[in-house]
Amino acid sequence: MTIAEMLNQSLILTLLGMGVVFSFLVILICFMNLLRVVVHAFGWDKEEPKAEATVSAAPAVDQKAVVAAIATALHEKK
Repeated sequence: MTIAEMLNQSLILTLLGMGVVFSFLVILICFMNLLRVVVHAFGWDKEEPKAEATVSAAPAVDQKAVVAAIATALHEKK
């Protein structure tokens, strides 16, 4: 096999590979657009209103205990 034949074969293989990747990307974009249409048609893109929590999500913290813990940690560090 001559160098010219190998270069010709490599060019064909390169174009074939790039064509496969490009066609896959086109198919992927088409399916993503189709999925967007289906999700919008079924109303799955609407967010349900969240109920407001009456109780705070964070637990109540005793401020004196926090100050005591910090003071103890600082005293231990020295």
